[in-house]
Amino acid sequence: MSTQARKLLVTSALPYANGPLHLGHLLEAVQADIWVRFQKLRGHHCLYICADDAHGTAIMLTAERQGITPEQQIANVQREHEQDFSDFLVEFDQYYTTHSPECQHYLELIYQRLSEQGYIAKRDIQQWYDPKKNCFLADRYIRGTCPRCAAVDQYGDHCEECSATYTPTDLAAPRSALSDATPVMRNAEHYFFTLPDFTEMLKTWTRQGHLQSQVANKLSEWLDSGLKEWDISRNAPYFGFNIPGETDKYFYVWMDAPIGYMASLQHYCEQNDLAFDDYWAVDSTAELYHFIGKDIIHFHGLFWPAVLHAAGYRTPSAIYAHGFLTVNGKKMSKSRGTFINARTYLQHLDAEYLRYYYAAKLSSAVDDIDLNFADFMQKVNTDLVGKVVNIASRSAAFIQRGSEGVLADHLDQPDLWEQAVSAGDVIAEAYEAREYNKAVRHIMALADAANAYFDHAKPWVLAKETGQEEKVIAVCSQCINLFRLLMLYLQPILPATAAKAATFLNDELRWDIALKPLLSHRINPFKPLMTRIERDKVEAIEAASQAED
Repeated sequence: MSTQARKLLVTSALPYANGPLHLGHLLEAVQADIWVRFQKLRGHHCLYICADDAHGTAIMLTAERQGITPEQQIANVQREHEQDFSDFLVEFDQYYTTHSPECQHYLELIYQRLSEQGYIAKRDIQQWYDPKKNCFLADRYIRGTCPRCAAVDQYGDHCEECSATYTPTDLAAPRSALSDATPVMRNAEHYFFTLPDFTEMLKTWTRQGHLQSQVANKLSEWLDSGLKEWDISRNAPYFGFNIPGETDKYFYVWMDAPIGYMASLQHYCEQNDLAFDDYWAVDSTAELYHFIGKDIIHFHGLFWPAVLHAAGYRTPSAIYAHGFLTVNGKKMSKSRGTFINARTYLQHLDAEYLRYYYAAKLSSAVDDIDLNFADFMQKVNTDLVGKVVNIASRSAAFIQRGSEGVLADHLDQPDLWEQAVSAGDVIAEAYEAREYNKAVRHIMALADAANAYFDHAKPWVLAKETGQEEKVIAVCSQCINLFRLLMLYLQPILPATAAKAATFLNDELRWDIALKPLLSHRINPFKPLMTRIERDKVEAIEAASQAED
């Protein structure tokens, strides 16, 4: 058990305010939430902040199609996002938005500092322009024929048929995905962050332990091949913040998105009388961690630390990247019913089932995670219902009948208790290292040992023998105490079930103090904590996901 409290700030990637959350979003949020809950349970000061990523062309166009303002669009989506996160028991200390005065403040301040030091360049570039929509086209809004394999209807920057990458100007027969018009080439002045100036700084920073080795190796490919200046501007029409001194030029969404972390923290500090600099000043002793998907590691591992360093702010203590989520071994697909929205899942199953399954799969590596529904059902039903909850349900009845709910005044097997307590250190190390799958394996091994002890002692047989009443209570009290440890260790993963278990145990589940058994302690009548997953619930999720296509 840690003896010195730490100060930690944790973020997860900002969901884009243009649609509902899906189970891939939840993989990251649950991963971060488990880590944060563990840190708080161990007595550390840990803040978990996030926000909606609320700017960009896509949001502007969605609002236009719906006949509402972009502000209304992002407000509607943020409410849905916050509700989904809450229902999945993801507990943010602050959930905010990049469309905020705090975000604009830090964005402009950082831009000013970069500009004053000569890290902002301006030059004309050639870009496709839609003459019908009267706007420049981002790569995603240009379609055409692949210059390599001649596949038609491909994106402006890559071909889904042959995997070629290229620039939109290389496309044959280009057309606008917005209006189907043939785009024309126009010059446009853009602003750039001179990222190559930070090549040496980034070569050092990316090898100082801030990144997983797999990520550091990937970023070294970018560094070795030569960094390019980063385009941080977009021309009107666009939904976002204006570049200071300009009326028709805006900051690119990826310039202000990570600054949204700072804005969310600033908002929290103002509401809770804390100092922003305690977390983000260059000399801060707080720890700063970003949980993100591997698809955005170049933004967080190259652009972001360079911008922070140039602007005079601290860089992250570590960036933790995770892999993608597949469903039943396949990439998420609406036609297969494997593109599953968070709300669709919640309409049929308890959030904690998925939290547990994710935890049982997650390690500190950047590996993809597969949500296999057959394995999902089997693991939840076997581990949580069949092993953990079963210990309490089988033991509690004997305690209520035999001693009116009062546990024995001694442990029947003190060594078994001490082994379970000692395992807490290994489990804590696994949580700290984000090796949740290892933590789960250790916890389930303890559950197996507790069930084996119960089965060997056979309290249901002893209860029928004269003079064995005290032994029955001692055996079942031992099991109740082991169940208490299991729920304590599972609390970061299963906070709601742990809260119900605490009510049953008539006890706080605390991991920041020495663990002692409950002796001569009154527990409350047992109420079911969790039920089995039935196949029809999973089938309903799959059917509903196909219907949403």
